[in-house]
Amino acid sequence: MSRNDDFSEYVAARWPGLVRSAVLLGCSHAEAEDLVQSALERCLLKWGKVQAAEDRDAYVHRVLINTFVSGRRRRWTGEKPTATVPEYADTDQTAGVDHTAGVDDTDAIMRALDRLPTDQRTAVVLRYYAHLSEQQMAAVLDVAAGTVKSRLSRAVKALAQDPDLAELRGTR
Repeated sequence: MSRNDDFSEYVAARWPGLVRSAVLLGCSHAEAEDLVQSALERCLLKWGKVQAAEDRDAYVHRVLINTFVSGRRRRWTGEKPTATVPEYADTDQTAGVDHTAGVDDTDAIMRALDRLPTDQRTAVVLRYYAHLSEQQMAAVLDVAAGTVKSRLSRAVKALAQDPDLAELRGTR
């Protein structure tokens, strides 16, 4: 299998998960796609190194997070692309479709994640969405496994006490 075929196969298999990870890190869907594309572009340039990595997924997630953090350092992020032009949002294709299902839940979860510090939020996304092990997370974040455990512990405790999520659990 050629280098490009291997890369294309990897991207086809991992694209949706990487985009969702970026959304959970705090990007809009369009920003997430741009972020993943930038991260994968960096990976393609070093694909031999990615292939030689002990865990490709952990390597790619590290590149994704580094790209995310680098992008957030800038003062201005530029245009905010949208999927539809607002004056054309209510077309025949979307007429009669309830787009509000799940919006409240998603909003509550995103608000709860927004309140977490960046290191804890990143740990939650890598563990519970990307399903990386603690060792993989430690490699991605370049910290000790104990640090990963403490970040996750603090994040889970904060999420358990979050009033928006308590409402979702029906304990409020």
